[in-house]
Amino acid sequence: MSYIGKWKFHSVMVFDDDNMPKYLSPEEYLNSPMPYVDESDEEAVADEIRERKRMIGTHIKICEDGNLYMLTALPEGVSQEEIDRAVAAGVIKIMDGAIVDEPLKWELRNGELWMDSGIEGEIYDEKVDGWVKPIDENGFFNFLNFRFIKED
Repeated sequence: MSYIGKWKFHSVMVFDDDNMPKYLSPEEYLNSPMPYVDESDEEAVADEIRERKRMIGTHIKICEDGNLYMLTALPEGVSQEEIDRAVAAGVIKIMDGAIVDEPLKWELRNGELWMDSGIEGEIYDEKVDGWVKPIDENGFFNFLNFRFIKED
């Protein structure tokens, strides 16, 4: 399998009433309950919906040069002029029509994709290696509690 290319949002992991993990499709995620949001607050609900739409619009781009980018959808209602000003001021960077952060590094190890998560620290006084294998047995790219699938 070639890992090079774009990966699109597939699903998000949540926990059901029995505290078991399950995955929601983009539509299910968009319409799922918001237990951490006061649903009587229309502005808070609208903000959460906007954030969920941005997440659903997220892509991962794996480049041949060893860089891996998270491409986050631009916020709704932002004009091209505002985007251009933010780019010119160095506030954001744009790639493929999306906001992009600094790249993560990736490499192949025995034919499998590994990426540097950038997470550093210690567990029980032992240094943690930030390199992880994000592709699961079903071919999904896992990042936090989100799954991505390679675009054709």
